[in-house]
Parts: sequence; structure tokens; C-alpha cells
Amino acid sequence: MDVSESLEMYLEAVLELEAKNSVVRSVDIARFLGVTKPSVNRAMSNLKKEGYINQEPYGDISFTEKGRNKATRIHELHHVITDFLVKSLGIGIEVAEADACRMEHVISPETVKAIKAYLRSQP
Repeated sequence: MDVSESLEMYLEAVLELEAKNSVVRSVDIARFLGVTKPSVNRAMSNLKKEGYINQEPYGDISFTEKGRNKATRIHELHHVITDFLVKSLGIGIEVAEADACRMEHVISPETVKAIKAYLRSQP
């Protein structure tokens, strides 16, 4: 089963927080995403059920191999789209980041492949 756009955002948040703090807690995710702690708890429960994260009740959050792979793919996709919008279209970084966050969940693999090829061909 694939995860929803919302759960993908949580996976990406865990990845970013882990890179900054090494330890990730629900409260950190809530603060980072600007959501309530109960929303984070529901999302973490769903991600744990699907095998993307490990978390003891109210404990630190860590990735399973499956979760880290998924989060890394989402994160990379976000940066590819952002780079394309900024470097190729001249979109400001803030708008590009916001748009990439939305686009990363719906863009086709074919389009991503074409964007990557285009970016590689640019000086």
C-alpha cells in the first residue's frame, strides 16, 4: 500500500528533523509542520502500521528501512522539482519550495525523469 500525501509529508518531516537533531519526537514533528500532537500521533500510528517507522508508545521515532527509502525518495523529488522551478523557470525559492511540496505527490515518474535529464544537460 502506498502512503497518502499527508503521510508522505510526515515522512519527509521525520527525515529533515532526524538530519538536524538525530532524535525525533512527536512534539518536534508537530512544531515543524504546525500541526497538533494528536494529528502527529495518528499519522505515526498509521506509518508504524504500514511498516515505515518504529516507535514505542510516546517514544522516539525512527525509520524502518522501507520508511527511510520512501522518505529519501520523497525528499529527493522535492529538491529536483525545486531546482527545476528555480533554475529553469526563475521562480523565487519560497514559491518554488511551496509548489514543489504540492507537486511531489502527484508528478509522474516520466516527468521526473525528463526534469532530471533537463537539469543534467544545463551548464
